[in-house]
Amino acid sequence: MGSPPPAHQRGGEGLGVGGRFPLGASRPPTRLGAPHLATLPTASRGEGICSRGWRLTAWTSGRSSAYRGEGVRRVRGSKNLFLTCLAGFTIASMLCGSAESLAQMVVFRFLQGTFGAALVPLSQATMLDLYPIEQRGSAMAIWGMGVMVGPILGPTLGGYLTDVYNWRWVFFINLPFGLLAIAGLWLFLKETRRDAELRFDWIGFAVLSLGIGALQLMLDRGEQNDWFGSTETIVEAVLAGLGVYLFVVHLFTAKKPFITPRIFRDLNFVAGLLVMFAIGMVLLSSAALLAPWLQNLGGYGVAEAGLLMVPRGVGTMIAMMVAGRLSNRVDPRLLMLIGLLMIAGSMWQMTGWTPDISIWSLTVTSVIQGFGLGFVFIPLQVIAFATLAVELRTEGTALFSLMRNVGSAIGISITSFLLAQNTQIMHAEIAAHVTPFNRMLQTGGAYLFWNSATHRGLTALNNEVTRQAQIIAYADDFKFMLMITLPTILLLLLMRRPRTGPQAPAPEQAVID
Repeated sequence: MGSPPPAHQRGGEGLGVGGRFPLGASRPPTRLGAPHLATLPTASRGEGICSRGWRLTAWTSGRSSAYRGEGVRRVRGSKNLFLTCLAGFTIASMLCGSAESLAQMVVFRFLQGTFGAALVPLSQATMLDLYPIEQRGSAMAIWGMGVMVGPILGPTLGGYLTDVYNWRWVFFINLPFGLLAIAGLWLFLKETRRDAELRFDWIGFAVLSLGIGALQLMLDRGEQNDWFGSTETIVEAVLAGLGVYLFVVHLFTAKKPFITPRIFRDLNFVAGLLVMFAIGMVLLSSAALLAPWLQNLGGYGVAEAGLLMVPRGVGTMIAMMVAGRLSNRVDPRLLMLIGLLMIAGSMWQMTGWTPDISIWSLTVTSVIQGFGLGFVFIPLQVIAFATLAVELRTEGTALFSLMRNVGSAIGISITSFLLAQNTQIMHAEIAAHVTPFNRMLQTGGAYLFWNSATHRGLTALNNEVTRQAQIIAYADDFKFMLMITLPTILLLLLMRRPRTGPQAPAPEQAVID
């Protein structure tokens, strides 16, 4: 069959961008504005890092439900689920902005993450259903606009709102975008077929939720609980392992399991899941490290740090448009190879970053990394879903989202742990050389500013030692992400180039009315 009518495609493009934008815009601003959330009454009583940890845990635990919406979609239909999630996400955002205590914020952030979890797979599945395989590269580039426009505008807009007004407007800003997306869905999206005879697999849902929820809690709270030195972490690890084990057993023994097992027979899709897991580790981990690096070591304010994060997103968006055009003409595996090498090169450059680095160097490295992410992200969507059965497509997009979320959670936890540990280790090593007998500290400006005989000088000296230790620790984190990126290239050998043309499977029709 031919491609859908232009009007249908235009409606799908609007939904692909608009349905994903509010979720993408909600993450970077809250990360940049996190220090200002201390104005919450509960957080102001000295909870600091602990309160921020609970807010992050609530968000990521809710986001881990990305796959659970697939079963509901098949029973209730895409349009109803899409509208419910968008409305719930928008209302939860307003509640977050109105929170008056840490307990309220944790609950509202969990609701925000839960309702937002299904937006990614639903919007992606809609775009895949609308376009034939030879046009999916361009379709995924359009969908990627919704993924990246939010993160591009988010840091700048969030930093401005936090500086000029307060952190509450970081959440309130989601209201107009949410209302526009809801209106677009209501007008353009036609309800998909419902499987009235399908029964929701509550057992599979329960054990998968147990495993993923416990894993998220363990990863998010492990560092502040001293990992396995804490009873809480041990209990969470046992529950995570038990949930995953029971789910795997149930998957291959139930008549109608929560996940269709034959989806894992597609080698392109399985290899794509592994690549997405690795990209999830690198994508959000690097973003999570970049914001505090710019503020703590670079000395930039919240708004300035937001502006300096824009080139990364701009590079990604441009690369997505280019890769979307090339994916139909060039082997997607070649584009992914170029993208992974660009990511690895940018990570290598970041290992040499110091606080006196120029804005030009920051921008160039960020743009290169953004280009790399765009050249991986779009071809990956094309090749992973090229050979997947049509009836498994939405299930596949949900699994992709789940792997990205789990990879991000693991990546952020590992890099945060390494950053804290290596900062302590390097501080001790550097401090061992800072003694009254070190001649370098007894002459010139060093003696004037870092005189260990005075309280002021000793404080300044300790601050400098800590700063140098953090520089080395951040560099080690960037090296870790470099080591994650390079082996991912080997997964490209498992993928096959997708077929295009009349023999390729046609998309489902009449998704957009």
